[in-house]
Amino acid sequence: MTVAAPDGGAIEVRDLVVAFGEQRALDGVSLSVRAGEVFGLLGPNGAGKTTMINVLATLLSPTAGSASVAGHDVVEEAAAVRSAISLTGQFAALDDMLTGEENLVLFGRLRGLSKSAAGSRAAALLERFSLTEAGGKAAGKYSGGMRRRLDLAASLVVPPRVLFLDEPTTGLDPRSRNELWDVVRELRADGMTIVLTTQYLEEADQLAERIVVIDAGATVAEGTPDALKAQVGGQACVVTPADRARVADLATALGDLGAVHVDSESGEVTLADCGPERLSEVI
Repeated sequence: MTVAAPDGGAIEVRDLVVAFGEQRALDGVSLSVRAGEVFGLLGPNGAGKTTMINVLATLLSPTAGSASVAGHDVVEEAAAVRSAISLTGQFAALDDMLTGEENLVLFGRLRGLSKSAAGSRAAALLERFSLTEAGGKAAGKYSGGMRRRLDLAASLVVPPRVLFLDEPTTGLDPRSRNELWDVVRELRADGMTIVLTTQYLEEADQLAERIVVIDAGATVAEGTPDALKAQVGGQACVVTPADRARVADLATALGDLGAVHVDSESGEVTLADCGPERLSEVI
């Protein structure tokens, strides 16, 4: 599937402000996304990432500033924006009572495809996302990783010009996360413009060509992953135990070598200030 990229920039945001009373969820953010790139919005919970996505997807009106997607203003031309995008949110937008195939056909019909076209597209997406064998099962019986793949497939029933992925790997185990990363890489190879929000620096580093780091609604850094890592400096070792039940044991063992951080969701233990020369000690 090759996606035709829009002319010029895919997204332009200028001095964007979103206020809820006296609280500013976005405070003068500006950014530009080129057609055909994977662009990362990196930041902690509450930084304003989802608010930004909601504005760009026309789900939320800005208080001030401007934003355009695929050449269309998100306020003045909201319908045109919606026809050009797809959004995969933090929670799967699936009907658990329907099978995987039925979910995809439903999305196709809602997007205006004929019954036969929706069926053909559903079959193609199930194959692409390695869900053909599970296509006849109720979505409610899918694993977390399978649900996320099916949800992403639903966003591609009609290929969008711009795809928004809002923290797509939250809550997934490392294997499911890596599978979803592979899907994103395939979409990037197809030429699709993707905006990815994430809390994880590793995820942004693996997938995004450029990153904007936001915190408390404001931009704090911007650049390529390599440039941002060079600004911060230092290296770390990330270790995952073969048996996730032993994460605490691993953290204790690595704690003898320096400061560690434990990610309970991914099962990873990060040892700070750890370069290649210390790998033998870690192992």
